[in-house]
Amino acid sequence: MKTLLSFTLAVCFFISTATFAQQQYTVDGKQYTLQTEIEGPLTLLWNTIDGEYRYFSKKGTEILELTNTKVDGKYQEEYKATLQSQTQDANAGDASKVKFTLPSLTSFFVSYNKLKDSNFTYESKSVDIQTRLGAYVGVTNNAYNSNPTNAIVPTLGFDLEILDEVYLRRHSVVLRFKQSFKNPDNNSTSSQLSLNYRFKFVKSEKLDVFINTKFVAYTYAKTEDLVLDSTTGVSTIVSSSGGNLNAPAAFGIGADYAVGNGFITFNYNDIVAVGVENKDDNFPVDFSLGYRFNL
Repeated sequence: MKTLLSFTLAVCFFISTATFAQQQYTVDGKQYTLQTEIEGPLTLLWNTIDGEYRYFSKKGTEILELTNTKVDGKYQEEYKATLQSQTQDANAGDASKVKFTLPSLTSFFVSYNKLKDSNFTYESKSVDIQTRLGAYVGVTNNAYNSNPTNAIVPTLGFDLEILDEVYLRRHSVVLRFKQSFKNPDNNSTSSQLSLNYRFKFVKSEKLDVFINTKFVAYTYAKTEDLVLDSTTGVSTIVSSSGGNLNAPAAFGIGADYAVGNGFITFNYNDIVAVGVENKDDNFPVDFSLGYRFNL
């Protein structure tokens, strides 16, 4: 319980920090909620909007968007000309060498601000924690539980993803709850809370494709079996329940597609599990589809 309380408090802290760091700005007649990354003579603002990274440069009262549009498969890098025009009054470096990423833009803005303001200081961030909360539905044959007839049952659940979008953009940790409904063969149900690691081997503004590794799981199951007494010939229902904590080392694959203030997410879960036994040698069928919100 103490561990769960600590985790909850940490999540609340991250969410509140991200919320208070954002402000409303008007750019070209449109309202944006933006985070302040660098504040000084040249202020760097940014956020993910409709799943796309958007960067803005504020000098005085003027706010310009830093853009990098794609035409015929080639990026136009308009942001470099914008940076060059805004920093002509100081030799902050060659804007043509600046990459369209938060760390590279941050470095350029810091260099300019130090030249323009001798009192400017900046403490580099080691992480920029973000959180995503999602819900999903799916189907599974619970291949790693007893399922002699390979029955497929519905599932639903929730997950909380914690990630660093600056220095560890391809990595995240996911706390996932999954409820499997009744198997008609033995009226079994199961509830599982698991801790997962994801590596995003495809990472773009709209689409992420990842490997999911479930490395710790607590599963609580209830079953009802019809048992025949060979002496009396009478069948009785025997109920059992219990939970176990294991390290399944289960691997799956999934994808997130940016839509609105979040992602449509699809997962093929637990394709291979090294740490648990496939009792009935059923081929794993475990799919889920849901939506994850940026908090």
